[in-house]
Amino acid sequence: MIQITVPELAESITGGTINDMFVKIGDSVKKDDPILELETDKINIEIPSLASGIVVDLPYTIGDEVKVNTIIATLEEAVDHSTVAEQVNPANESGKKSSYHYTKRAEDYIVATPAARKRARELGIDLSQIQAADPLGRIRPADVLAHAQKTPSLREKEVTPMEERETSKLTERIKMSARRRAIANHLVEAKQQTAMVTTFNEIDMSKVSAIRAEKQVAFTQKHGVKLGFMSFFAKAVVIALKEFPMLNAELAENDIILKKYYDLGIAVATNEGLVVPVLRGVDKLDFASIEKNMLVLREKAENKKLELNDLQGGTFTITNGGVFGSLFSTPIINTPQVAILGMHTIQKRPIALADDSIAVRPMMYIALSYDHRIIDGKEAVGFLTRIKQFVENPYELLVET
Repeated sequence: MIQITVPELAESITGGTINDMFVKIGDSVKKDDPILELETDKINIEIPSLASGIVVDLPYTIGDEVKVNTIIATLEEAVDHSTVAEQVNPANESGKKSSYHYTKRAEDYIVATPAARKRARELGIDLSQIQAADPLGRIRPADVLAHAQKTPSLREKEVTPMEERETSKLTERIKMSARRRAIANHLVEAKQQTAMVTTFNEIDMSKVSAIRAEKQVAFTQKHGVKLGFMSFFAKAVVIALKEFPMLNAELAENDIILKKYYDLGIAVATNEGLVVPVLRGVDKLDFASIEKNMLVLREKAENKKLELNDLQGGTFTITNGGVFGSLFSTPIINTPQVAILGMHTIQKRPIALADDSIAVRPMMYIALSYDHRIIDGKEAVGFLTRIKQFVENPYELLVET
């Protein structure tokens, strides 16, 4: 017997919800054929078969939650078709019961692509009723759609992606998606497992805005990407992390793991929720490289193309609620990290200058949420103050980097 388990995923992913099943008991699969699709709080991933064989057990179904290392399928290694009929008999000559969970003969097995099976389930079509155009008898999505067109009751059938039930005329009950449930669980765990505290400061964005406006055209023409505020903050964060290394750490039971590399998670909002792809080696990147890499990650997130490697191993996270107009917030730590920086919208406000005069300046509130178990208030405030100093004096930031 071959057992297929949920593999180790990103370090903060402990499991997920089965979003789709591509096989059923009795199906013949080849190595690397997808068994099911697992939806996590970060990405959807297909879990493949480790070998060729016949599916004899599927202990879970769509909607079930499974943890890492959980057995999700059991296969019997592929055998010669001439002997399959005998092997699948519920009882052999010696009277012993077979370990198989199916009784179909080999010639009765329905061969169909995962996409075709998914479409057939959505339309409520029995695969055994479909005639395959493929000479080898393999059913494909086009065969399913062709069958649906021949069946009047299926022509106008719509697939509802999420079950919705009306509980009264003034309310509507909408089932949470598996990803939204996973995100919710991860956020609650972060609140429950950390001693989270948030400290605040504000930044005068005058100088960095002026540099950005002055250099924007030339920067864009040279590098093919716009110069944003995030690259200034990313560089400032790296310098500050080197001065306050406890914020670039992880708590592992009774040990603190200090990380001497700087892979920053950049929160990106998508239609299916927030994801945090990781920008690698920011201490070694110039402004153009930061902007280009962030653009690639953002596009991958929006197009659902992120891979596990894009989400693993971040040491510190930056989130920018300002793009949605947020003036103030307390970001939640992206565990197992121990701190997160929140940027906010830039708003013109009157402020008192050093000579006691009043001036209107573009100001941004920044927030640092941190795990008070290993980070003291002095370190947190010092870190945030350094961010303020570098962004308010961007030429100093350029010299440091």
